[in-house]
Amino acid sequence: MSENTTQEQPVYGIVHSTESFGSVDGPGVRFIVFLQGCKMRCQFCHNPDTWMLQNPKARKRTADDVLEEASHYKSYWGKKGGITVSGGEPLLQIDFLIDLFKKAKAQGIHTTVDTCGQPFTREEPFFSKFNELMKYTDLLLFDIKQIDEKAHKLLTRQSNKSILDMAQYLSEIGKPVWIRHVLVPERSDYDEYLIRLNDFIKSLNNVDKVEILPYHTMGKYKWEELNLDYPLDGILPPTEERVNNAKQLLHTADYVGYLTR
Repeated sequence: MSENTTQEQPVYGIVHSTESFGSVDGPGVRFIVFLQGCKMRCQFCHNPDTWMLQNPKARKRTADDVLEEASHYKSYWGKKGGITVSGGEPLLQIDFLIDLFKKAKAQGIHTTVDTCGQPFTREEPFFSKFNELMKYTDLLLFDIKQIDEKAHKLLTRQSNKSILDMAQYLSEIGKPVWIRHVLVPERSDYDEYLIRLNDFIKSLNNVDKVEILPYHTMGKYKWEELNLDYPLDGILPPTEERVNNAKQLLHTADYVGYLTR
């Protein structure tokens, strides 16, 4: 007499690449997983090769496979390091993200999502999955590209409504975030926008850190390799004076919660 057994099907993620010793994508030294897929088309994007979900250079991988690779570097993480999943936009592969983080937390690994929040919705089935993911997520690096709706569409081709709603929801549930803002001359580097962004950030109660990321052109060659016109051609990175101005307007020095977690 045979006994019927059901085996759980593995959840696969489409992984663009990994980085062994990340130092700017969350606390401590981190193993970074870059996933494929993003609906945003940020004019300053330095990973346009991650936009499409399918990429011949990407690999289909399981959470167990990724964790096995990450485990080789665990001794370097110390007390604060861990795994960060970036992209692309990780929330487009939320089933894989849940599986990866659930298994990572079972091993005591600190988990961070680097997201722009664009896929967020309070509608099902996404919302239940998102809440499940939050059970296994220690921190979110949350990118707010532009506070103004019209300017956001110009910069990314997408609305910022779902992004701001996700920021507010994370505040509602008290999930720690680091807010990141890319400062782009002629796009986001205007005092009016920065003041409005500051007002929005101040309305949140879960912000441990605010970072200004100066626009750079290091990803321009990827646009050229993909035969894409680079939309910010001729625009230089912001001056040190403008970066310091943004830091002052966003009161970045006031957000120090990350020092005590």
